[in-house]
Amino acid sequence: MTTQSSIEIPLDELKEGLILIIDARKRNTLFDSLTDADQYNEARFQIIEGHFYDYTFNDPEFHFAESTKPIVQPHSRLKHTGVIAPNIYVGTLRLQVVHKAENRSLHIELEVQSVKANYRHDYRDMLEFITEQCTDILLQANAPVRQTFETDFTKDSETLYQKFSFIKSILGSDEFAESIHRIVTSPVTQWQEIAEQKDIRRAGRITNTNIRALLRGGSRTPLSQSHQLREHGLNSLPERISSIRKTDSVDTPENRFVKHALETFLKFCADINAKSQPGSPLKRESELLIRDLESQLHHSIFKEISRPHSLKLNSPVLQRKEGYREVLRAWLMFDLAAKLIWRGGEDIYKAGKKDIASLYEYWVFFKLLELFKDLFNIEPKAISELIKTTSDGLHLELKQGKQTALKGLYNSGSRRLKIRFSYNRSFSGKQQYPQAGSWTTTLRPDYTLSIWPEGISEREAEQQELITHIHLDAKYKVANLHDFLPESSDQRLDEEKTENRQGIYKNADLLKMHAYKDAIRRTGGAYVLYPGDESLRQKGFHEIIPGLGAFPVKPSKTDDGINELRSFILEVIEHFTNRNSQREKVSYRTYDIHRNPPSSNNEIKEPLPEAYNENRSLIPDETFVLVGYYQSDEHLQWIKSNKLYNLRLGLIKGSLRLNPQTLGAKYLLLHTKGDKRSGELWRISGDGPKVFSKRDMMKKKYPKEESKIRENYLIYEIEEVLDPEFSRLEWDFKNLKNYPSGRGSALPFTATLSELMKHVTD
Repeated sequence: MTTQSSIEIPLDELKEGLILIIDARKRNTLFDSLTDADQYNEARFQIIEGHFYDYTFNDPEFHFAESTKPIVQPHSRLKHTGVIAPNIYVGTLRLQVVHKAENRSLHIELEVQSVKANYRHDYRDMLEFITEQCTDILLQANAPVRQTFETDFTKDSETLYQKFSFIKSILGSDEFAESIHRIVTSPVTQWQEIAEQKDIRRAGRITNTNIRALLRGGSRTPLSQSHQLREHGLNSLPERISSIRKTDSVDTPENRFVKHALETFLKFCADINAKSQPGSPLKRESELLIRDLESQLHHSIFKEISRPHSLKLNSPVLQRKEGYREVLRAWLMFDLAAKLIWRGGEDIYKAGKKDIASLYEYWVFFKLLELFKDLFNIEPKAISELIKTTSDGLHLELKQGKQTALKGLYNSGSRRLKIRFSYNRSFSGKQQYPQAGSWTTTLRPDYTLSIWPEGISEREAEQQELITHIHLDAKYKVANLHDFLPESSDQRLDEEKTENRQGIYKNADLLKMHAYKDAIRRTGGAYVLYPGDESLRQKGFHEIIPGLGAFPVKPSKTDDGINELRSFILEVIEHFTNRNSQREKVSYRTYDIHRNPPSSNNEIKEPLPEAYNENRSLIPDETFVLVGYYQSDEHLQWIKSNKLYNLRLGLIKGSLRLNPQTLGAKYLLLHTKGDKRSGELWRISGDGPKVFSKRDMMKKKYPKEESKIRENYLIYEIEEVLDPEFSRLEWDFKNLKNYPSGRGSALPFTATLSELMKHVTD
């Protein structure tokens, strides 16, 4: 492959001397791949996705057809010149060249390379893995494999190309070629007896069969009169007798199966080739695979192997021996893959397109499915329903934009959690809180892992804030963390704003993760999956979720990076077993606050101290005021001088009822007999009320006769309220909801600060 700044493509078939000239706007983005094109079944001239190329026909009477838009963007007036912009398209690009007036046309091909250098190997490895996973699903006991389907070659070319690509991912792999090499270099053999006619003088050991031949064999030679055998009644011997020779033979049932499998593969590819359009990618790729299979079958070992009478697929050799077991596996995969129709494949194969990004998205789905099947008890029925039986074959129910959901269960021993793994789940922006959905517009992450406690439905878990969603997005185009999280500086931020005004968002992936996390209700985290090497985990607060980040998951048979994501998911599940986590507390508080809409009469617009520093916990609805009675001015002076307020304990009338509101009160409002309103507001200090004995009260010189002092009192420590918002205010405490009117007016009670502030007197 050689780099070019400009290429000229002759189009003499359309008109002698006609040339298409293509110029690269950026260096090292235009190639002449004459030597590599056949190896990868690609077009000779190659460009790179995401770049721009200027083109010109040397004859203004010719231009590209309208059907080539928007990849081809012709000049508004000079149709024979313009720009080729492949955007994210990857694969063989077929462009139709037409004459301005006459009905003449010709197709040319350009290969669009992916920006990822190893995309060819990634494409093959991902397709092979998807084929393996589909086959595994089909081989389950409850999968629809008992019905027989014949491959229908009358289907549209996209379906044929999808099926062929599945088969090619099996048969065109290095592993399959290595398996055949192992077999032909070290085949399984067996001893075989061969009967042959031997000169009787070289017969060697005589068997019972030979003795009969000595007596009855033809072409006999008389024995001399002195020969000792005449004494036993033999007058002659046959010139030749039959002899059994044992030899090592490769004509075994296992080798017959291998030959049969290769011949079946070859016939399938030949049928595909015969039905494909001349010059199409399917035609060329099938020819290459046919060539490989014919080369394998031409090995001398297969000339000695006969056709099988039956296929003994339960043979220990086929199931265990290297080489043979891989061919058996390929056979089982082939038989099912040839019958499988995948509508989602249209996103990848249509018109020779190789949408590597879409394939990566499907590949990641199966990688996640494999991971979650291992971690959770995914319902087998849900997995088997990924492939459904229809009148024309087996359909893989997996397609971009179509929701797929699998449910399971996780049992930690201390907690049982329900799991739902969704592909392409839409979170609608039309659903009102507390229903599931988005706060704004409808959002659709690639994959969503939802977790909630067993015992309630998913809908109930949404309404009670008990469900957590973790979103994952597949981004094949993200090469490294810098692509996902670019460094920022004042200059870079200025450039970014300029680009945004032009519609360019280089940090779009990061913004989308923020959108998932912040817009989709009850989201615990949003993470990018990309084929790189580094991970990024940003915690929202102190615990593993909520968070944002990225995990490397790359197409590789040896190091796909999934273990790091696995560890993260295990940490998340371990986090869910902690019933005292901050997430659990936030979940409850969110539910408690929002389960009922606020009423209009609950508004507080009166001045209140700001909730910071020592007042940080000042939430009017959750701040309680203890309204207490003092008996006399002397009692009030004792309260003020000692900074203590006492309440009776016990079962006697006037004793305080202990509850969270009275024990956790933050303020004390004092009143006495005859008061209609009060401004005696104090702050309750200390760590909570204390119990004073009669003796303690006497030490404090409580203004009451000793005989009338009770054995125990509940004591609140108090201090002056210095907040200017409360200065010179008085409250109509008799209108408070819990006020005990009549003879019980001296009994203590509580009110919220919200209620109290609504009864400020003028």
